[in-house]
Amino acid sequence: MADELDIVTAPESEASATLSLAGGRGMQEFIRYFMASLIALIVDVGALYILTSQLGVSYLYSGAIAFLLGLTIVYLLSIFWVFEKRTSMHMGVEFLLFALIGVVGLGINEGVLYVLTGIFGAYYLFSKVASVVVVFSWNFLARKYLLFSSQ
Repeated sequence: MADELDIVTAPESEASATLSLAGGRGMQEFIRYFMASLIALIVDVGALYILTSQLGVSYLYSGAIAFLLGLTIVYLLSIFWVFEKRTSMHMGVEFLLFALIGVVGLGINEGVLYVLTGIFGAYYLFSKVASVVVVFSWNFLARKYLLFSSQ
């Protein structure tokens, strides 16, 4: 039994043919980050709905609480599951940088929405889809190379 691998914690290259078929370590991390982001989004939207519609909390407070829950979920999944390597820094500093990258992503989101909808007149949901692609790419690449790479 000692030779069996734990598919949850073992690196993909050792444990699972499924993600190994998807390419190298970078592609595997990208896929896991995408899945982690979807989970965080579900938590974020679910918490927003429950707090606002079911518990009567103001949508502005609910939005902030839900955002922080989603951010915490994607951070924890990133450190324990998504990325195989981590820079060596204090966890509090790491979380602050992780959140700061997210805030920059929010600024990018607003910029894309403004340019596509405000200037070019695109339908706002089309602009949001374009924004999601840009912001997701920013968040993944910035977090991977600033926080989760060997130095």
